[in-house]
Amino acid sequence: MSTQLQTAANHDETIAALAKAGRAAQRHLARLDGPAKEAALRSAAAALRAHMPRILEANARDIAAGETNGLTPAMLDRLRLDEKRLESIASAVEAVASLPDPVGQVIDRNTAPAGMELSRVRIPIGLIGIIYESRPNVTADAAALCLRSGNAVLLRGGSEAVNSNRAIHAALAEGLAAAGVPAEAVQLLPTQDREAVGAMLRAAGLIDMIVPRGGKGLVERVQNDARVPVLAHLDGICHTYVHSSADPAMATTLALNAKMRRTGICGAMETLLLDANFPASGQVVGALLDAGCELRGDARAQAIDPRIGRASANDWDTEYLDAVLSVAVVDGLDAALDHIERHSSGHTDAILTSDADVAERFLAEVDSAIVMVNASTQFADGGEFGLGAEIGIATGRLHARGPVALEGLTTYKWQVRGHGEARA
Repeated sequence: MSTQLQTAANHDETIAALAKAGRAAQRHLARLDGPAKEAALRSAAAALRAHMPRILEANARDIAAGETNGLTPAMLDRLRLDEKRLESIASAVEAVASLPDPVGQVIDRNTAPAGMELSRVRIPIGLIGIIYESRPNVTADAAALCLRSGNAVLLRGGSEAVNSNRAIHAALAEGLAAAGVPAEAVQLLPTQDREAVGAMLRAAGLIDMIVPRGGKGLVERVQNDARVPVLAHLDGICHTYVHSSADPAMATTLALNAKMRRTGICGAMETLLLDANFPASGQVVGALLDAGCELRGDARAQAIDPRIGRASANDWDTEYLDAVLSVAVVDGLDAALDHIERHSSGHTDAILTSDADVAERFLAEVDSAIVMVNASTQFADGGEFGLGAEIGIATGRLHARGPVALEGLTTYKWQVRGHGEARA
């Protein structure tokens, strides 16, 4: 056997062993009620606080390595931990602990024609694999969400945060064990070898779902290579369409917020569609330009303000994650819907309008995970939706869409209670 094949086989064996241990721990979780899981997470949060000096020392090693390896200031900021950020991580674990337990919730009840009582009941998915990049807080966030929803989790963090992730994981495992939860309920992949990720993606029948959290390259690889179901979104190419009836002041405020509040999040607006009959287009684009946003537009958009550059064909399909915005002028609702259908990534799209009928058409015809009326696309977030926390945003059409929180980490089963019925 070649060295490459031997390495792949070794990784497959490692993942299989971790998965089997995780699945055994998940069966233990299935026996815990809501208060027991809540207590375990509060114990984990306490352990994070108790191990704060050790975690910060580990993080300092990651920061030093990142500086040596030339990580950008933005990447270093995502990686950096301090006492305030660690306290926020521990508080976030406690916030998840306080959320209602979705497991065991009855979705609906009915009576079959033959007389049996039918119920659909929420249950955990099983073992969830989470592959993420440089944010060490994901280690705690993902572990808390999975455990609260009764799932075991196998974590694979980025190499930039390897020491931080290991220290956070060790604290979590200690806290959970103190509350009687098997340490295998939350496992961290022991290697940073990229080939081990491939073994996770091949582990059909062992890992029940993969959640990638990171950049486009990571998500593309997971979606292309996985034999395990994937819950993810690739790009956040989010549109805001300003209808002819939109209030000019509202349109200006929301366009600025949707783009410039935080340009690097997946819910940031990347394309602004201006109705040809909207009377205040100059006001809206002028405010964006004055705020330091680079605008790239079609010929009609360029005619609004000479500071708007020419958009290329690729701009309409680009997630900038920066202070750059594509702008097009469209001839009414149908043209806006056509543009969104061609270029939206299915993440979040919004309309600004005072026409209720137009708003309802937009809500019905735009097939994105999140569709908004008269609101900033920056609200595309589980916390803002009142879900408490999220594992990510899903843009697929199966299982869960939009912000995926505890409910999205469950599936359901049918429970049938009979009274001696036999089928004829």
